Amino acid sequence: MLREWLRKLNIGTLFIEPGSPWENGYVESFNGRMRDELLDWEIFYTLKEARHLIEMWRCEYNHIRPYSSLGYKPPTPAARIAVQEPFQAVSLT
Repeated sequence: MLREWLRKLNIGTLFIEPGSPWENGYVESFNGRMRDELLDWEIFYTLKEARHLIEMWRCEYNHIRPYSSLGYKPPTPAARIAVQEPFQAVSLT
């Protein structure tokens, strides 16, 4: 209904259209990896089991897995290094 009204006023939308992966490639890439590497391989019998397995996968994805865009290092240590470098100890003597 809203789309029809906007179309009659000759106004385009600025949001991502449903089913448009080319408009948000990062999220689609992550969703595809999670589906291919976790969801297609596991059967969750309880919510507790699903939470545990998803958390294990998330930790591996963020802390262990190397990324070519980061020089084959995991993203979390790179973020820690970037935060720690500016805060070097200064001698007051």
